[in-house]
Parts: sequence; C-alpha cells; structure tokens
Amino acid sequence: MDVYQHSHTSQAAHPYTEQDIGTTELLPTYRMDLRPTHTKDVFYDANPISDWSELSWEKIGRPYRVERWSKEKLRWEKEHDQQLPPKTSWEMFNRSFQQLFDEDALATRKEALGTLGKSLTTLQLHEAFEAVEDIIHTSVWNKIHRIEDAIWDPRGKRALFEGLDVEKPEILFLGAADGYEAMQLMAMYPGGHTVLVDYDDYCRTHRFGEFPESYPFLGENPATGAPKVWYRDEMNIDFEVCDIRDLKYGKEFDIVVSIGLIEHFPDEYKPLALDMHRRFLKPGGYAIMTTPRAQLQSKIFYTLFADTMNFAYRELMDVKHLGLYAYENGFEILRHGRIKAHNGVIARLR
Repeated sequence: MDVYQHSHTSQAAHPYTEQDIGTTELLPTYRMDLRPTHTKDVFYDANPISDWSELSWEKIGRPYRVERWSKEKLRWEKEHDQQLPPKTSWEMFNRSFQQLFDEDALATRKEALGTLGKSLTTLQLHEAFEAVEDIIHTSVWNKIHRIEDAIWDPRGKRALFEGLDVEKPEILFLGAADGYEAMQLMAMYPGGHTVLVDYDDYCRTHRFGEFPESYPFLGENPATGAPKVWYRDEMNIDFEVCDIRDLKYGKEFDIVVSIGLIEHFPDEYKPLALDMHRRFLKPGGYAIMTTPRAQLQSKIFYTLFADTMNFAYRELMDVKHLGLYAYENGFEILRHGRIKAHNGVIARLR
C-alpha cells in the first residue's frame, strides 16, 4: 500500500487558509468552495421515509437503466466477439472520465469555436460537426463540474456526512477512484486513517495520485472545534489496488463508504455489493452510500456523455431505491436525502 503523506508543504500547495472560509472561486478545472454547508441547494430531505418496512418494489418501481453505450465499448465487443469484461470496462471508464477533470473546459471550447469557424469557411462539414460536439460537451461539463460543482459537491457531501459519532475514524472507501469523499470525511473528522480501494491501478497513480494538492477541504480543527481548511497531503491515506471481493480486512472500520458503486450491480448481485459494506464495519459503524439520481438532468448527461461514461451496467435511482436496497440487506437507515447529482444514505447494521 502507498501512503500519501508529506512533511513539507508550500504556500503554492496550500493557497487557502481559514481566512478564506465562506468564499468560492472558479479555477480552470474546478471550483474551490469553502462556503457554509447549510444552504437550501445542498441537501434535500426528500419525502422522509419513517418506516422502510412499508416500502416495496411494487410501490416504487425499479431503477432506470442507462442503456446507451460508449462507441468504444461496442467496438471492443465487435472486435473480440464477446462482452466487455468488467475490469476492462472500468479501466476504459476511468481514463475516459479523468480526461474531463484534467481539461480546461473554457480553453477547449475556445479552441473548438475557432475550429468551427475555419471549418465552415472551408466547407469542411465533418470537422464542423465534430467542433459543434466539442462545444456542446465542454459547455455542459463546465456548467456541471465548475459552475454547479455537482460532481464533487463539497457542500452537499458535508451536509450528508455531518453528525457522525466518530473520532479519528478508520475509513474504508470501496471503488475509491479519486478518493474525494474520503478526504472530505477526514477533514470533518480529523486524525483518522483511510484505505482507498480500487482494482484499477490508474486510480492510484492518476485519479487519486494526481488529485490537485491545492484543493481545500473544509473541516474541523480538532484542538478547538473551529472550522479549518485541510489538504490531501495532511491526511493519512493508503491506496490498495485490489478487487473489493478479495479484501482481507475484518470488522475494523468506523466508516465504509461507496460513491456511485451500488448502481453498477444488477439486482442479482446487489446483496454482494451491500455485503461489501457490511463485512468490514465495526459494531455501530456507519455505511455511507450514494448513487446517481434518476432525474431528467442525469438522463440527459448520460445520454450526451455516453461515449465518455457508459462502459458498464448502470442505473439511475431515486433515494427510495437506494434506501430499500440497503434496508433489505440488513441496514438501518439513519439519514437519507438528495444532494445535487446523487442520492445519499447513512446507515448502520440492524
């Protein structure tokens, strides 16, 4: 396992301090947001369910399946005459998705506008069409990720994660990708330790490994209880490249978290997915799970970005779907609601 800790930092790596709390700033590839959590747009307690045993699939229906596939997935399956293996699909997805995070959307859009103008002047219609696609994609990504900050959604995640009865927690993040949510938890509940798990080494080296060191996480000063700005290199984080089914840990974690994982398991495998959250929890520990929301914006996004995103089975859910899956698999739902792009559930074993 690799531990990402550094004893020496610089002002460039830590550009924001407690004096910046309450502010937000648009940077070339993301938004810095240290504004307070408790505003109307961050967490919606959606039609609270008081008794999960009263819900049934007949009443709420099944999640929405995303079935418009990436051209790269379809091309691979045609060339190999077989279904794309799950591990290969996630390797393709991680590299494709990370390109969006790495891209300066405004600069790319400006370049595409220039290409469009030249192509129309010379009647290069194919190039013009591709430029229009680039303009649409970069504009939508810029709005979703930078303007609305709906992917990382720091205020929504903080609102979902608040109020846990933990101190210096041991955290296990299943399917961690860039590890964002674990870092937010570690800022809110400092002094603990996180194990990020993903079976694609690219997540260790690039998605997490190259996560911006200058990104500020709003959390708590354990000495005073006052708000504090934290950075990745101040956190005790291990990254394990492993299939989550092969993990050897016992019941040793205060928090087991997954972000956008459950929806990739068809119903016959969801008990296995939920068991991955259950088997590593200490008695009284918390399972934190989110899934993409079944809303019109999400359906449009996964259609528009099909070539970037859709390499494997994927569902969009209402929070009731996520909560009922958890309840049926032995969890007590402590909190549930909606943040910008995801449903969120905090649960513990019944």
